Amino acid sequence: MTEQQKKQIIVLRKQFFGYKAIAEKLNLSVNTVKSFCRRNALTVSTPVTTASSTNTCKCCGTSISQTPKRKLKLFCSNKCRNTWWNSHLELVERKANYDYVCSFCHKSFTAYGNSHRKYCSHSCYVADRF
Repeated sequence: MTEQQKKQIIVLRKQFFGYKAIAEKLNLSVNTVKSFCRRNALTVSTPVTTASSTNTCKCCGTSISQTPKRKLKLFCSNKCRNTWWNSHLELVERKANYDYVCSFCHKSFTAYGNSHRKYCSHSCYVADRF
């Protein structure tokens, strides 16, 4: 890395450019730019803003104190998180759905999270076993 590139990195970083943008402008590796910035204390923390209000709970709307350099908090408590997700089940991405045929009644059913089910219900299990 040349002295001219080092000066450009300093200027661009002070203008809030990210590592990737600087690397693309100067034809350098992202890791090279990141290492140089960290060694020279050029880590610029900018406030994180999103379309939604970042300082209020998605469920109840109360104020949330955000911890710097941590993941953005969306909910004020576990109770609010559970309430919100239970009322927005259509947004849950369920990837562990399994389709089966019951060993007793031969009906097809879908099970979530258990890849080894044999029966569609407890009553079918009891009827088949005993």
